[in-house]
Amino acid sequence: MQSNVLTEVFLPLALAIIMLGMGLSLVVDDFKRILLYPKAITVGIVNQIVLLPLIAFAIIMVLELKTELAVGLVILAACPGGPTSNLISHLSRGDVALSISLTVVSSLITVFTIPFLVNFAIVEFMPNGQEQALPIFKTIISVLVITLIPVAIGMVIRRMKPTLATRLDRPVKLLSGIFLFIIIAGALFKEKENLVGFFVLIGPAALLLNLLTMGVGYGTSRWTGHSLKQSITIAIEAGIQNGTLGIAIAATLLQNAAMSIPSAIYGLLMFVTSVGIIWWGNRTIPQVKGEV
Repeated sequence: MQSNVLTEVFLPLALAIIMLGMGLSLVVDDFKRILLYPKAITVGIVNQIVLLPLIAFAIIMVLELKTELAVGLVILAACPGGPTSNLISHLSRGDVALSISLTVVSSLITVFTIPFLVNFAIVEFMPNGQEQALPIFKTIISVLVITLIPVAIGMVIRRMKPTLATRLDRPVKLLSGIFLFIIIAGALFKEKENLVGFFVLIGPAALLLNLLTMGVGYGTSRWTGHSLKQSITIAIEAGIQNGTLGIAIAATLLQNAAMSIPSAIYGLLMFVTSVGIIWWGNRTIPQVKGEV
């Protein structure tokens, strides 16, 4: 498979299918719930849209990351949560309705914030960065097409053809998992010659980003008086990013494989830390009778 076919066709298509799967699980009431959790939504969005990028920039400065890897970490921090964060919230006995609401809101906002954050990082960390900056409007449209439109299609199918949505749910989730594995493996394979060096350089940064953002998310939500279930959910939404989108932005829009490495390595590490938070959530939060 030619690399341009992989990055320009397969990768956006795979991400679109993953987001379609997310849409199949959403209903209009998920948007109405935003009004029920204004305080929790605000804390979660501040963590994800404001604190997450700030933490990423702080890590870059402290660890002295350079060029593509620094930009790649910012790309990752600019991405919203995704279907994975909703699943982890469920397995951790968190507030799944809040998780879905935060994912919806962050996905809407980051369509517009991604190009500005990424361009700032490119100009800041890349030689001749001004020449490599993303076109703002084109990037917004591209992110919209590969994320929100598939989600909207999934929601329409769920509303108009609920039986079909139910039948599609399992195979689409399975396909999403396969695509996620292929995307991460493909990004790592493309840079296989530099992989060990990249892992040494960016692995600690990716792990720090994951752990610090979850810790800050949990701390700020407890400090603002939220329940344990809500706090764990906000922590997960702050710390579990849509790495697939990060890889797509780096490989497809920027056509820079090295910039996709932080998202790919993060995609591996987050599953390890997720096991820890699932274990902790199940030990800490009592199971509600009748809960699956």
